[in-house]
Amino acid sequence: MGIRNRLIIAIAMLVGTMLLGSTGYYLLFEGKSSYIDCLYMTVISLTTVGYGEVLGITGNVRAQIFTMLLIVFGMGIILYCISMLSAMFVEGELTGMLRRRKMQNKINMLSDHYIICGGGETGLPLAAELAFSKVRVVLIENDAAAVERIRLIKGLFHVNGDATDDANLIAAGIERAIGVAICLPSDNDNLYITMTARMLNPTARIISRMTNNRLKDKLIKAGATSVVSPNTIGALRMASEMIRPVAIEFLDNFLRSEGGDLRIHQIQVNSVSPLIGKAIMQSGLRDQFNLLLLGVKRKDGNFAFRPPSSFVLEAGMTLIVMGDIDNINLAREKL
Repeated sequence: MGIRNRLIIAIAMLVGTMLLGSTGYYLLFEGKSSYIDCLYMTVISLTTVGYGEVLGITGNVRAQIFTMLLIVFGMGIILYCISMLSAMFVEGELTGMLRRRKMQNKINMLSDHYIICGGGETGLPLAAELAFSKVRVVLIENDAAAVERIRLIKGLFHVNGDATDDANLIAAGIERAIGVAICLPSDNDNLYITMTARMLNPTARIISRMTNNRLKDKLIKAGATSVVSPNTIGALRMASEMIRPVAIEFLDNFLRSEGGDLRIHQIQVNSVSPLIGKAIMQSGLRDQFNLLLLGVKRKDGNFAFRPPSSFVLEAGMTLIVMGDIDNINLAREKL
């Protein structure tokens, strides 16, 4: 039984006992005593505070029998409710409910964020990388052990639940998200979530994990923008480790070390960007933001690798840069 239902039952039992006792006294004294006096008598009887009688109980056999029954059964109900509340405090259920409510309020304020479905071997490192890149990320996971690991990642929001449940996608703000990464181990679940996410957000970029390569076309048709196979990526990494180990070690230490802040990222040249019409040497990427320009994607989709300093930037281009993540984010804001 959920904590909310248990709290409702406890409150209902307490209120019902108070009303039963008050109504019983009111009927026993045939309405000669006010209902508030009957309620007061019920409260002091159940709490055993020892105050004097406000009703003429002594000498009234029916009232005495009713009071004894009320105390015995009423105290049993009160002790049961107290033990239930104590157990919820000790087990952390009530604290967990309040924490989840606080987290949900924060998520409700997010927009243009990313959602990760599944916090397993793929999803958790992905969430950590996105959080390190200082973008807003919401991770959906229902495994208790994974949730505890999620809480250790600074700046990461989470929804405790099954990602295949539409309600959890909505709780994560799927309608306001700009990207969704689906990382469950089951291809069938990934296919279902892909279809659901595309229905709930027609414009989001959806990246789906895939184990069986034969499902790639189905995932694309279901709404995935791109599909990633960890097995294929792992095979390519193993090949690189075999034939170019020093280069791979360099990239790992340069870009993926836990203490490093360098990343390769992209900066969009929008229609109002101050970069429009400027040559790379005039852009300030190097002097102002200490960023290294690796390439440019033109509006026609073609890439210019290591463009010369005289290369003129235009609206709609995408710049591929390498540098400190804080400097990249600052350049995005100002450029």
